[in-house]
Amino acid sequence: MAKPTGFLEFGRETPTRRPVGERVRDWLEVYEDFPSQALRNQAARCMDCGIPFCHQGCPLGNIIPDWNDLVYRGKWHEAIERLHATNNFPEFTGRLCPAPCEAACVLGINQDPVTIKQVELTIIEHAYREGWIAPEPPEVRTGKKIAVIGSGPAGLAAAQQLARAGHDVTVFERDDRIGGLLRYGIPDFKMQKEFIDRRLAQMEAEGVTFRASVNVGKDIDANALRSEFDAICLAGGSTHARDLDVPGRELTGVYPAMKYLPLQNKRNAGDEIGDDQFISAEGKRVIILGGGDTGADCLGTAIRQGATEVRQYELLPRPADSRPPENPWPTWPNIYRVSSAHEEGGVRDYSISTKSLSGENGVLKKLHGVRVEFVRGADGRQVMQEVPGSEFEEDVDLLLLAMGFLGPERGGLLEQLGVELTERGNVKADENKMTSVPGVFTAGDMTRGQSLIVWAIAEGRAAARGIDTYLMGESVLPSPL
Repeated sequence: MAKPTGFLEFGRETPTRRPVGERVRDWLEVYEDFPSQALRNQAARCMDCGIPFCHQGCPLGNIIPDWNDLVYRGKWHEAIERLHATNNFPEFTGRLCPAPCEAACVLGINQDPVTIKQVELTIIEHAYREGWIAPEPPEVRTGKKIAVIGSGPAGLAAAQQLARAGHDVTVFERDDRIGGLLRYGIPDFKMQKEFIDRRLAQMEAEGVTFRASVNVGKDIDANALRSEFDAICLAGGSTHARDLDVPGRELTGVYPAMKYLPLQNKRNAGDEIGDDQFISAEGKRVIILGGGDTGADCLGTAIRQGATEVRQYELLPRPADSRPPENPWPTWPNIYRVSSAHEEGGVRDYSISTKSLSGENGVLKKLHGVRVEFVRGADGRQVMQEVPGSEFEEDVDLLLLAMGFLGPERGGLLEQLGVELTERGNVKADENKMTSVPGVFTAGDMTRGQSLIVWAIAEGRAAARGIDTYLMGESVLPSPL
């Protein structure tokens, strides 16, 4: 244990966000540096529990009490080694993960949990500053060739593990830059893209080949890859967005979130995108449908672009401020949360269903909605019903759809390979992450459905072990699954 009385002496402390008036004028990350002594105090709060439920909360199985203790004792090099033993990209998870480990922290029974996520992020950034993050190329090459399709966190994790095992790995990405959702789905104010680029440089030095702007299944026949590569890993994500099936959906001014967000990231990266192609909220009344993280990303982006008004509507009821009895520790708490984007402005509203959209000359002008409530039906299940007399309309110039995803895109790649799908439309995999097609594996949201970044990395590491075993008969690569 770092300090036996640490949890009694120190309360939970988290990084300070930059003032709202300052940060909404740029695209830089919102957090200020966390003082080193404050971080050491947070690490000291870890009790090194006999049963560390934080392990159970983290899909990667991060050895959290160990590196908390090492940080408290100033043993930073040992801390990054322990962290990298289970997590290829702590700089990503330390910024983007919602921290299910903290929700499972034993202190959370009757206190605020340890600030695990910030300790994790500080370890990796300290290691970069000290020059400890260097390429780890394999001593022996196997001669086996592997294609990884998709360069999000699952694909990158699988690629790095397989390259370090000695295989020749090529990562294919249909976008013009490597990074998948990290690159174009996450606004820069949540993670600046330099943190992706420095990790990609390490992976290239380890032997990974990146091929951007290649849409496998369209630019290259998927089955042609099977003859060229010894194994394939499908890591294309859950990119089939849930659409809005109401009258007026076809009006100009209605866009999926994942068409809106990437354009701003591309401009931030220096790409020339004409105003006729760019989607801007400047001077517009914006409504976002969907109360999750993607909706919050749209909110923060719209505010920075200069929207005059932003509303975020969610179909489900507003969550409670604290854990309800049916949602006990150490389960993930379904509670009301305020992200950095929510601090910056906008109106959040719950239990709203969109009935139709209307406009003039083909251009969106109004959203027509109704309030709903959830009641228990005769079979005991919750049933949604409209509240009589609650119909309303709202002026809107830009409607952004952030209502989640329904699984991977079915055509092209998956059809050509002929992989079996689950009842929910995800790619079916066995315990080794292999699909119904021998030599074709899968990882991340493509097989799990829409999920967390820690699950994506865990899936990628598990798929890498499965592929290595398939090719070599055995594997020393670890798997968290």
